[in-house]
Amino acid sequence: MTDKATLTIGDKSYDLPILKGSTGPDVLDIRKVYAESDHFTFDPGFTSTASCESKITYIDGDAGVLLHRGYPIDQLAEKSTFLEVCHLLLNGELPTADEFAKFEHNITYHTMLHAQFDRFFEGFRRDAHPMAVMTGAVGALSAFYADSINVDDAREREISAHRLIAKMPTIAARAYKYTIGQPFVSPRNDLSYSENFLRMCFAVPAEDWKPNPVLTRAMDRIFILHADHEQNASTSTVRLAGSSGAHPFACIAAGIACLWGPSHGGANQEALEMLETIGSVDNIKDYVQGVKDRKYKLMGFGHRVYKNFDPRAKVMQKTAHEVLAELGHNNDPLLQVAQELEKVALNDPYFVDRKLYPNIDFYSGITLRAMGFPTNMFTVLFALARTVGWISQWKEMFEDPTRKIGRPRQLYTGATQRDYVPVEKR
Repeated sequence: MTDKATLTIGDKSYDLPILKGSTGPDVLDIRKVYAESDHFTFDPGFTSTASCESKITYIDGDAGVLLHRGYPIDQLAEKSTFLEVCHLLLNGELPTADEFAKFEHNITYHTMLHAQFDRFFEGFRRDAHPMAVMTGAVGALSAFYADSINVDDAREREISAHRLIAKMPTIAARAYKYTIGQPFVSPRNDLSYSENFLRMCFAVPAEDWKPNPVLTRAMDRIFILHADHEQNASTSTVRLAGSSGAHPFACIAAGIACLWGPSHGGANQEALEMLETIGSVDNIKDYVQGVKDRKYKLMGFGHRVYKNFDPRAKVMQKTAHEVLAELGHNNDPLLQVAQELEKVALNDPYFVDRKLYPNIDFYSGITLRAMGFPTNMFTVLFALARTVGWISQWKEMFEDPTRKIGRPRQLYTGATQRDYVPVEKR
């Protein structure tokens, strides 16, 4: 703190300390406002309120910047691996060769689920949405791994973090296999994280599964691009749930439930469905006019945070082209629609003035569909990737000595106190 602001209410004034982070806007410390002035602040959606102090992820939406522990997201996506990014988010630094070997071994050798856990899936209907399965299954992990739910033990917090990162691909793949009626595929310790996940999703007993380096790299990039995104709705949900002292399996299940909302984790599915609705390059002009006339929504463009180009979008665009070229889908009608729609939107004053730039969801849906994932799995993949961000934020919260249970206040607009009247007199 190096400065202060003054809040004046009536004839009284109150000093508000100004906190300065390592980068980004300064923050007014209002923690004592209620106690000193008997006033709350009002901020629906908490868009102007910092709920915590964090060293994990920084976003500058106006400049189109996303940093993990100081590293730009495009550099990590191009040069790193998902497991290395996991180590970075969890521990604050990129690992040395020895540290990474140990970390990779810990994750790889924890990918299997308890044998009895597979029976848990049978309790769901075959047509259950994979996110319904994920929410229940992750919450149920605490019943099988109760030896690592003491949130006050640093070692148990670490074990739980590793278990969640390791087992989430296995759970996600099983959720997919279960809904399509195929047998589960067990993980293998000789495969990389992303390669293992793809195999568990697409291998079948009737034929050998062959890894594809292009698809493996694409999957790894997608995981990196979704690993963390500061204090978004699901991350805030994880932190709020954890503020009560809840164990990580319950908190991550809460995050998955929040992510299921179409305004959060379902954006890439909506973008893909929009492209399918347009159908052909010939229909773009009419659709764009419909957007201007407010008849349609332009999905996959603009972002609540980024008022510039989403820094993840360029990497995702490149990845989409690589995947479609590898699979021989260069003439994919949806890709052609996407490319032409992007050109129109980037040059049309209506969209430029409103800063409606393509975001990551615009291209990720096309890529995932080409890789073989149905749309109901898109949010599951998001949850798989975001688990490391959630658990890193949860872990950071428990290491903060100033942690308090969350208790937002409200502006009450209901009835004032009144006397009860017995039913016979009403």
